[in-house]
Amino acid sequence: MSKRKICVALVDRANYGRMRPVMYAIRNHPDLTLQTVCAGTMVLERFGKAVDIVENDGFEVHGQVYVEVEGSVPVTMAKSLGFATIEFAGEFQRLQPDIVLLIGDRYECLAAAQAAAYQNICLAHIQGGEISGGIDECARHAISKFAHFHFPATARSAEFLVRMGENPATVFNVGCPVGDYIHALDTRLPRDIFARGVGASVDHDKPFFLAIFHPVTTEFGDEGNQVGQLLAALDEMAHPTVWLWPNIDAGSDHVSKRLRSYRERHPENGWLHLVKNLPPETFQKALKKTCCAIGNSSSFVRDSTFSGTPVVLVGDRQEGRELGENTVTVQCTAQAIRDAVVRQCAHGRYQPLTLYGDGHASCRIAQQLAGIVPYKQKRICFLPNAGMDYDARA
Repeated sequence: MSKRKICVALVDRANYGRMRPVMYAIRNHPDLTLQTVCAGTMVLERFGKAVDIVENDGFEVHGQVYVEVEGSVPVTMAKSLGFATIEFAGEFQRLQPDIVLLIGDRYECLAAAQAAAYQNICLAHIQGGEISGGIDECARHAISKFAHFHFPATARSAEFLVRMGENPATVFNVGCPVGDYIHALDTRLPRDIFARGVGASVDHDKPFFLAIFHPVTTEFGDEGNQVGQLLAALDEMAHPTVWLWPNIDAGSDHVSKRLRSYRERHPENGWLHLVKNLPPETFQKALKKTCCAIGNSSSFVRDSTFSGTPVVLVGDRQEGRELGENTVTVQCTAQAIRDAVVRQCAHGRYQPLTLYGDGHASCRIAQQLAGIVPYKQKRICFLPNAGMDYDARA
């Protein structure tokens, strides 16, 4: 009997970081064959060309597609969505997968979902049912409505999917796969880890901050002011900080411009180090080791719960997400950010949590992918008082 072909679409660095353990589990499963298509910022040099990391990790990349329209404004995001649908459609027609597997809420993933569904290819979605700010909220739920099977990361997310009309028999609460390897990671960082990038020298054996600030698509035009507030707070503290480049969403150029402008005006600053990208495992080690993660990345919300890293979540980009005790939220003002960082540093590390899973999501996902019966026709499922006990992992 031929193995079931599972095609994974990867569209950015965080996308891959969370999908990586699932890909290992699929590749190692005796009844599954892994196909990989890289798109979005995964293949762009200015975002670190993470497709090279995928190949260095030992995965074969079966397709690379270029879908991003330059401009970093709302209209280019919309055009990229259309272009990505065309490109993914061609790749799926060529590869003929049995199931397309997506994770998260990127607009490029929405394009892949559309391309698969309209070709009658069964679609499975990881991390559906969650709530956040920005256009990602809409994209995530749209992907869920295209998807035939669901692998949510929390009990609440599983319940929300059922309330959205998804059949409970297709919803498997497995946890977030990123936690599958965070627990086992030590915090020893490569000697040259912060030799890459530009800016101040950071000693990874001493306390440092980790910062990421992505644009909020529904607040387009205010990114410069927002990142300016964050810069002002960190500049006042002048604590060694590793800052990762923003994603490609509308407004990212405004964030990047403000960071470059700060460096040009403060060439001798002794605290800010800018990095394009870190490999998934290295990023998780840095997140596990930092004395405080500061910004608005979903990685800070989700991944930090497995290690207990103190987090200061800035602004509305992750509004509505389930937060661990290790995370405090503040509005985007310099004083509020600074005060929260001081409090989090004084508190120190928190106890790890199981909010987003128990560290065994990947094997559960692979096992379900091998056992489910793919189908084409989706129907909304209305059940009286719909709900299940999702506390037990599927």
